[in-house]
This record gives sequence, structure tokens and C-alpha cells, in this order.
Amino acid sequence: MKALIVVDVQNDFCPGGALAVANGDMVVEPINQLVKQFEAEELPVVFTRDWHPKNHVSFKVNGGIWPIHCVAGTRGAAFHPDLYFPSVAFIVSKATEPDMEAYSGFQGTGLASWLRQLDVDELVVTGLATDYCVKNTVTDALKLGFSVSVVENAVKAVNVNPDDGEKAIGEMKNLGASLIIV
Repeated sequence: MKALIVVDVQNDFCPGGALAVANGDMVVEPINQLVKQFEAEELPVVFTRDWHPKNHVSFKVNGGIWPIHCVAGTRGAAFHPDLYFPSVAFIVSKATEPDMEAYSGFQGTGLASWLRQLDVDELVVTGLATDYCVKNTVTDALKLGFSVSVVENAVKAVNVNPDDGEKAIGEMKNLGASLIIV
């Protein structure tokens, strides 16, 4: 069975957010199309989110590399307001421990076990950011034995370096992910 994973389409990663991805909100419409398609076919839909404590290790003020972002319960941590939520969806909160970074939706969340209970073996992955949380989620999914397709027009990179997104796409493809466009 197939499942859709929507990675971290949160306010802080969209224009105006604390760690905004350029044109990050452009992923919302193709993701909404996919969510509605998966909902109509009664296939699982998973939304991952950064859900950081205020003292998270990734924040610059705590020695990390990122500005304070996606603090649990804040407006910045909320999903983009135009994101469509189906009647049934699974929300995965990650990077919830103050002293542990977690870019992957699989890291410390139980997501793999839940997907296996549903007999999911194929994942379609979308979201933000291509070069961090999308790449790490895809990499872990492949290591865990899932077949993975990345929706190229439904991911955007933060691009700390100008070609990080392109490199991430190449790495995911080299590891066995397929690339699709919707």
C-alpha cells in the first residue's frame, strides 16, 4: 500500500517565517492535490512537523546553526493555513527532545512501525526543506526498506549553499528514490 508524507509545511518554513524557505508556500497547492487524491483513495496521509522545545539544541542561542523556529505550540510551528487536512491524518512531531536534533520524520517517532502495521511499503514524499528534513526522511525511509517517490514540484530547499537542493535531489535519487511531478 502507498502513503503520502507531507514534511514540515509549517509557518516558520514559509515566507515571513523565522527560517523561511524561498517560495516555500509554493508547495501547498500540489500537496493539497495529492492529499485530496490520497484521501479519495482512502490511503494514509502523514504530516510531519518540527515541534521544538524552547531550549532546542539546533537554535543558535544554544550553539546550533538555526534561528529559533517551530517552537511547540507557537504560530510558527503551526501548519501553513492553506494546507488541506483530510478527515483522517497522522501527525508526527519530531525534534521534541531539547538535546537531540531530528531532521527525519522517522527519528524517534514510531512512524515506521505505524506504516508497517498498515502494510505500507511505498511512500510519496513532499514538503520542506528538500535539503534537510525531506532528504533525511527519504534517506531513512529507503534504509528501512520503503519504496520512495519524491514529488519534485512539491518540495523546496532552504539552500544554505545555492545548490544544496539540487545536491539533495541527486543524493536521494542515487539512494534509490524516484522523482515524480504532479
